[in-house]
Amino acid sequence: MNKAAKLGHNFTGAQMSPEDTRKMVEYVGERPADMPGDASALAQAREQMNREEGAVGSVPIPGSVKGMLKSTFDKLLGNSPELLIDKLGERLAFERTGVRLYEALIAKAGACATGSELIPTLKQIRDDEEAHMFLLIDALESLGADPTAQTPCADLAGVVGSGALKVITDPRTNLAQALNAMLTVELTDNAAWEMLIKLTDDGGHANIGSSFTHALTEEQRHLNTIRSLLARELGVSGH
Repeated sequence: MNKAAKLGHNFTGAQMSPEDTRKMVEYVGERPADMPGDASALAQAREQMNREEGAVGSVPIPGSVKGMLKSTFDKLLGNSPELLIDKLGERLAFERTGVRLYEALIAKAGACATGSELIPTLKQIRDDEEAHMFLLIDALESLGADPTAQTPCADLAGVVGSGALKVITDPRTNLAQALNAMLTVELTDNAAWEMLIKLTDDGGHANIGSSFTHALTEEQRHLNTIRSLLARELGVSGH
């Protein structure tokens, strides 16, 4: 597996054939699009669809008496329990995907000549992500919510994470490219935990928020670790 991208027979750039590029531009000028209009029509169509379509999904009604009572009490206090449950479901889905991402990254590192020494560090981060997943399950259950339900934001988290998973599991990508994808994931994860702690505190569940502070500290360590590993893999000094 290559450590970095190599020079090769890449013909995608216009500089590879200036004459053909000039002909293409001339052709477009001589033969405009069959349909009149510009990008404004596309923007209007998107706006119309956004108004007509429904939501991605819904937060399920609590399936227990405990959940119903907690939701009713939060409503009386002027809070939005469905928002908190949705965001808890999002983090749960994201952390679950995180375990899979690190499993894939460990396999990627094992295939690299210099990657085997990273495996213990990556396994520790994977275990942390799994622990965070169970922490979120406990938080949802303490609110009387069902942690197995896929909330709207949980659905979206799965879609977001699928992009990084495709990069890391692609056998053609090298370790640096996989670490770069994971860096994007960790940046998102850190910001999301900070937001989740604020939501729990504002929603009157400071005890849940305080239980998340250790997870945030670990996520910050994950971010710094992945950033350092990527810098080392790229040969960047000063990190």
